[in-house]
Amino acid sequence: MSSGDSNREFCTIEGGGGINLDARIYKPEAPGDGKGKLVIVLVHPYSVLGGCQGLMKGIAKGLANRGFIAITFDMRGVGKSTGRPSLTGSSEVNDVVSVCKWASQNLSADRILLVGSSAGAPVAGSAVDKVEDVVGYVSIGYPFGLTASILFGRHHKAILESPKPKLFIMGTKDGFTSVKQLENKLKTAKGRTVTHLIEGVSHFQMEGPSYDLQMVNLIVEFITSL
Repeated sequence: MSSGDSNREFCTIEGGGGINLDARIYKPEAPGDGKGKLVIVLVHPYSVLGGCQGLMKGIAKGLANRGFIAITFDMRGVGKSTGRPSLTGSSEVNDVVSVCKWASQNLSADRILLVGSSAGAPVAGSAVDKVEDVVGYVSIGYPFGLTASILFGRHHKAILESPKPKLFIMGTKDGFTSVKQLENKLKTAKGRTVTHLIEGVSHFQMEGPSYDLQMVNLIVEFITSL
């Protein structure tokens, strides 16, 4: 493990089947009471369309500034991570599980929050109940719409049936999922499910850096409820 800037470390995490995942760990200057035990694992947007951990950097740095340890990583076939990406994100679920287990073993995490952005949200959602230490889930722009469901529909059941607390953040102008589609999907969700709609914002706008601070605030607020 090697250091980058003052509170960012670079490391390689072993995934299943000989996959090596390139990761960054963002650490607070001074962790607050008990916060160091909760680690936030951030899952980037769709690999096939250029999604990478760099897109999650702003949120990760913001969370570290608020006293939390955050991990970003490139899923298989992205950046320096080995292997090949899958179209449906099914193989990538194993990558998320591997990173969560690594965090439990190497960062003394006894609680993990999974945060997925765009297509990273269905991938993260499928990993939630595969890791005991995961205590909650945040989705940023989950692609529930009909066209996106051709690729990611297989992931819906896992997160909707999970009893773990869930926060779904979405812009009301999301081009992949309408507000009505989101509401209809979440009617069947088990456990505590919270929705936060951001008025007039599109899918890719919300992924942009200008919304990172708002995402950080929403995630931290959700953590206090866990």
